Amino acid sequence: MKNPVEIVIKESVLELRKLRLKQKSLSKQKRVDCLLYLKTSKFKTRQKLANYLSVHIRTQERWLVKYRLHGLDYLLADSSKVRKSKIITQEIHQGLEAKVNSSDASFLGYWDAQQWVNAQYNVQIKYHWLRQYLIKHFKTKLKTPRKSHYKKDQQAVDAFLKTS
Repeated sequence: MKNPVEIVIKESVLELRKLRLKQKSLSKQKRVDCLLYLKTSKFKTRQKLANYLSVHIRTQERWLVKYRLHGLDYLLADSSKVRKSKIITQEIHQGLEAKVNSSDASFLGYWDAQQWVNAQYNVQIKYHWLRQYLIKHFKTKLKTPRKSHYKKDQQAVDAFLKTS
């Protein structure tokens, strides 16, 4: 069996304890706890430490590799996974954007958007997936007031507002 790699923790115990108190999420607190317990040698094996933290040993190893390669800031940073859509291309995205922002010919609902993409680009997209995409990229909402009618007389609106 191979000997485990020794991790040199640069921060002091006091710094780690202060840093742990500043963490707002439980997962980040566990990461700092992992470093703190390794620094103080509270547990004899990493498996016992992983069991104590209620994480898998492989998760703990990934944390330690991140710490060793990139440091504490990288270990505690929020890293979001941004992946390009394989279904919605740039062309479909631009078409959706134009249609969503159109005042005279916008979508009546997410089902209408789904049918429009199928008719225009011949691409089948599931309703819920397209709904999430439209909400994420264009901040759409299902229950919003409808846009003003393009044939509405602005003078009539002004006259109505003056009399009421």
